[in-house]
Amino acid sequence: MGKGGGCFPSKKKFAIDMPEQDPSNPDGVSSNLDQNQLTTTSTTGQLKIFIIFYSMYGHVEILARRMKKGVDSIDGVEGVLYRVPETLPAEVLEQMKVPQKGIEVPVIAVDDLVHADGLLFGFPTRFGSMASQMKAFFDSTFHLWEQQRLAGVPAGFFVSTGTQGGGQETTAWTAITQLAHHGMVYVPIGYTFGTEMFGMDSLRGGSPYGAGVFSGDGTRKPTETELALAEHQGKYMAAIVKKFSHPNDSRN
Repeated sequence: MGKGGGCFPSKKKFAIDMPEQDPSNPDGVSSNLDQNQLTTTSTTGQLKIFIIFYSMYGHVEILARRMKKGVDSIDGVEGVLYRVPETLPAEVLEQMKVPQKGIEVPVIAVDDLVHADGLLFGFPTRFGSMASQMKAFFDSTFHLWEQQRLAGVPAGFFVSTGTQGGGQETTAWTAITQLAHHGMVYVPIGYTFGTEMFGMDSLRGGSPYGAGVFSGDGTRKPTETELALAEHQGKYMAAIVKKFSHPNDSRN
């Protein structure tokens, strides 16, 4: 379990400044997808990858910002940062000494997901799976699911955990179900980061499933290797999205 993600309390937290029902289909789930729903392109010419995250103490946000740098380094692709809504009451967040979030990164609306050519979701772990704030966001995408509006969209994950055994792999692994039900295409990074993926001489978050950071009790800062892996994932996803994009098609 991690607190954004740290797994034990600390007073020193690291802060970072429905369509009409078809009688033949009573469940309301579209089984005949329009071809445009299976493409992953925008009509503006600039492909957009939404980097959507929940970050309690700032660790996931740091990865997200470095990931955007990687996305933006690929010509014709732009990374766009979004938060998911907070679900905890303000008084609880205050008791947990959670830093207040700025307004620079907007909160995403569920319907905006259809405008993305690729999606990267970042979240801390809670007992080896995604934090409830991110799960609540996925739960709110029901109307997109029933129409399969996100089918065919490339998507990936990045995470934070409080300990080495806290879920760097399982947190992403257990999140794949969300993509599967939407028909999204899961894009792991594998070992494309190179020799850094095999290093044993220092503590490093991240796995073949995606970038990651260890946060300890909330005070540990990401290492340059963890940040470089996040940047690599952004660049890798942007290259994948660009490779399989079709400029003359539209999903919206």
